[in-house]
Amino acid sequence: MTTTRIGTFPGADGPPSPQRAGRNRLVGAALVVLSLAATLTCYFVFTTWLPTDDTSYREYKAAEACPARRVMPRSQDCLQKVTFTVGDTRKTTKNMRATLLGPEPFPRMVVPFGDSGPVLSGLQRGDRVTGTVWRGVVVVVAEGDVRQNSADAPRDEPQMTAAVGTFAGLLAALALMFGAMHLARPRDPGLFTWRPYGKWLLIVTGATCAVVGLSAVWADLPWLLVPTACGAVVAGTAWFLHRDLRLGRVGR
Repeated sequence: MTTTRIGTFPGADGPPSPQRAGRNRLVGAALVVLSLAATLTCYFVFTTWLPTDDTSYREYKAAEACPARRVMPRSQDCLQKVTFTVGDTRKTTKNMRATLLGPEPFPRMVVPFGDSGPVLSGLQRGDRVTGTVWRGVVVVVAEGDVRQNSADAPRDEPQMTAAVGTFAGLLAALALMFGAMHLARPRDPGLFTWRPYGKWLLIVTGATCAVVGLSAVWADLPWLLVPTACGAVVAGTAWFLHRDLRLGRVGR
C-alpha cells in the first residue's frame, strides 16, 4: 500500500514537466466548466423542477371527475374515465408499459409503469380496462376493482428530486474546488487529483444523496432535510479524508 507524501505530486519522481502543467490547466478549465453546468442544473431543480412537481401533484389531487360530454377534449384538468382495449404490453425490467386502444381522441395511448404492479402483471392482449385520463395522459389503469398508477401520475416524492438537485450542487462545489486548485497550482495541485481524493469524494457524494433521498421518501421526511444531511456528510468526509491523506493514513 502506497501513501501520498506532503508536498509531492502523486506519481511524480521529480519536478513536473511543462506538458503536465499545461494538461493540469486544461483539466482545471474543464472542471470549472463542469462546475458551471452542475450549478445550472442545481438551480433548475430547485427553482423549476421541484416547484412544478409540487404544483402538479396538488392540482392532480384536487381534480374532480369530468362532466359527461359527447365530445371529449384530449387534454383537460378534470379526471376522465375512458374504456380501453389492451393492444400489447411490455413487462421487462427496463421497459414496463401497456399500449391501450380507445375512442377518439385517445385512439392509441402508450402508458409507462414504474413496476409490474397488480394490474400490468396480469394484462393480456384484448383485455378491457378503465383508464383515468388527466391532462392528456393516462394516470391510473384499473381492471375491475384493482388499480395501478402509471409512471405519468404526479407523485408526492420531492425528496428524490431534492436529492438530484443536491448531488448537482455538491458536484458543482467539488468540481470548482478541484478546478481552482489545478488552475492556481498547475505544477502541483497536491491532493486535489482524481486518485484518491476526487474519486472517493464523488463516490461518497453519489451514494449519500441516493441513500438519504430514498430514506427520506420511505420515512416521509421533509425534503429540506435531504440537502442538509447530504451536505453535512460530504463536507465531513472531505475534511477527514483530506486530513488522513496528508498524514499518510490512507493508501492510494
